[in-house]
Amino acid sequence: MVKNMNILLSGISGYMGCEIVKLGESSYRGASVVMGVCADEYESTGIKIYSSFDKIKDCKGVDCIIDFSHHSLTESLISFAKKNKIPTVIATTGHTDSELSIIKNAANYIPVFHSGNMSIGISLLCQLAKTVALAMPEADIEIIEKHHTRKLDAPSGTALMLAGSIKEARPSAFVNTGREGHGKRVRDEIGIHSIRLGNIVGEHEVIIGTPSQTITLKHEAHDRSLFAEGAICAAEFLIGMPKGLYDMKSIIKSQSNKK
Repeated sequence: MVKNMNILLSGISGYMGCEIVKLGESSYRGASVVMGVCADEYESTGIKIYSSFDKIKDCKGVDCIIDFSHHSLTESLISFAKKNKIPTVIATTGHTDSELSIIKNAANYIPVFHSGNMSIGISLLCQLAKTVALAMPEADIEIIEKHHTRKLDAPSGTALMLAGSIKEARPSAFVNTGREGHGKRVRDEIGIHSIRLGNIVGEHEVIIGTPSQTITLKHEAHDRSLFAEGAICAAEFLIGMPKGLYDMKSIIKSQSNKK
């Protein structure tokens, strides 16, 4: 466990940014937010906040960047992280293919942690979904994800993570987002259905069914602090690691190797 972590928080004024700041104020796992980036430049509770990465001239002492901003900032974020050789945790979702390429390329220079969901439970759900998909190759699989009305991307990054895990077991499978029209369900499709309602923190359900039986796997987040805690745990894991691309499976594997 890292004793002290100085965090540069991208998206510091957002919902998740505020959760990270709260944990930093309580020194959760030794974390402390020392500077941040958001649309406006100001200072709050001793934390210097910049309007862009270009405005930061001195980042000495920063141990890790945590990003809970917007995917459109990916290029400037990664450019800054590479230039200053700072490990980076990317918890933002909704990236385009070109932005994902930027993230993957950055892993050739610095340690990068990228996950569509910062929950260990979701990572375990991905593994379970893959296991069932392998064991029941004839089964149909559907994913239902529910979030609050403020969420911008659909389907959620977590739903796409789940679909990706299933595709590891079924390479020919493809995602069908928001089914509509006329016609039978195609054998290899993975249906994803997005619900935006009220203040739902996050629910993900994987339904695997055959004509004779149905298995339902579900994860429900009760509080947004779950994702903030996960991001800080990811930062703790990432500090001191060699360059490369890491995710929640990397943390689970490292914990298993310690036993």
